[in-house]
Parts: sequence; structure tokens; C-alpha cells
Amino acid sequence: MAVVGITRQGLTGMAISVALLWGCLLGERLIVRRAGAEQARALRTMQGLRNQMSQPVSTPIPRIPHPLRPTVG
Repeated sequence: MAVVGITRQGLTGMAISVALLWGCLLGERLIVRRAGAEQARALRTMQGLRNQMSQPVSTPIPRIPHPLRPTVG
């Protein structure tokens, strides 16, 4: 004689909860994999930009020293 039993509604609720949990775990795994690939791509891009020869746009203008300001006091 069973004193406590799992109803069909309870069993369905547990099945849905387990399915959602697995969906979240698999989704997280996919997101982490994509983030790793994106990070690797960004690092390769940065390394490529660092290896390029940089050319200045124009010759810098020499700084002119500011004139001395009189102080009161």
C-alpha cells in the first residue's frame, strides 16, 4: 500500500524542469565555446595590427613654451 505517490502533474513538472536544466547547461556550453572563438579571433586581429608598420599621419608640430604669467601677491 503506497502512502505517498507522484501524480502525473508532478511527474510532468519534474520532466519539464529537467529538460529546462539540460537546455540551460547546453546553452551555456555553446555560449562559452563561441566566446572562446571570439576571443581567439580578437587576439589574432590585435596581433596582426601590432605587426603592421605604422606610419605617422603628419609631422608633429613642435610645442611652443607658454610665456611666464605675472603673479600678484
